[in-house]
Amino acid sequence: MAKGPEARVVLEAGAVETGLRPHTGGRGTALWRFLHRKPLGAAGGALVVVMLVMAVFADVLATQDPVRTDAARTLSPPTALHWLGTDHLGRDIYSRIVHGARVSLAVGLASTLLGAVLGGVVGLLSGYAGGATDLVSQRILDIMQGLPLLILALVMSAALGPSFSNVIIAISVPIIPRAARIIRSSVLAIREMPYVESARALGVSHLRVAFRHILPNTMGPFMVLITAQLGSAILVEAALSFLGLGVPEPYPSWGRMLSVSAAEYAQKAPWLVLFPGAAISLAVFGTNLLGDALRDVLDPRLRQA
Repeated sequence: MAKGPEARVVLEAGAVETGLRPHTGGRGTALWRFLHRKPLGAAGGALVVVMLVMAVFADVLATQDPVRTDAARTLSPPTALHWLGTDHLGRDIYSRIVHGARVSLAVGLASTLLGAVLGGVVGLLSGYAGGATDLVSQRILDIMQGLPLLILALVMSAALGPSFSNVIIAISVPIIPRAARIIRSSVLAIREMPYVESARALGVSHLRVAFRHILPNTMGPFMVLITAQLGSAILVEAALSFLGLGVPEPYPSWGRMLSVSAAEYAQKAPWLVLFPGAAISLAVFGTNLLGDALRDVLDPRLRQA
């Protein structure tokens, strides 16, 4: 195991070879640089922050009980009492959208993190080990990636049944091969770096080389992967809920709100479709913008773009 000056040389060489630079400014400076260079990414980040605030403070921001029905106010248009109107059961649309952010964000984050972590471990071990391990794992990932994310999630959700935890599992499984491919491609380049060869020459174990010297240098692609897949996970959750295979009642879900109202009430009560659809679109749009900006910032080859 590398110790003393040799270990510092190995780590410093790794930082230089992978395009990382010492921290030269404060967080405020880095944030201002990001806002100046990537205004669209900053706008996407603002949308994500709004969604986080809605999810965390849903109980405070909601003006009504999202599951309480009111037969006297069914299909009410937007008013001072019901800011975005009510649905066919008299439930407040605004309150359901606010609480729906909690459901969408919880499912999106949990499924994305689960799929990305499992796929990242597979990609790390596959890319570092190579040989038969890499060959077999990549063929399995080819089979999994042969189906679109939504189709595979639909099959998994139909097999597991509609529930909160099953939706997370159903969405995370299709993310695994995508995460594994991205991390593997980074590992294949990093494992040939001189600092990795130096670590091996100093007698560092393969497991420590993989998780101590290679894994930290894949964090850039990993963070981009999470932000990019978060939008897809939110969209897939909405699609599953729209088809009746997502998060079940009484949890407010943007996709289920569309499922109930899109076909039957869209013409005479368009607010039932417009507002949940806008929430889904803004959430996916924001995460995609933020993911693209983070990719440009964290990838050394794109920093000057």
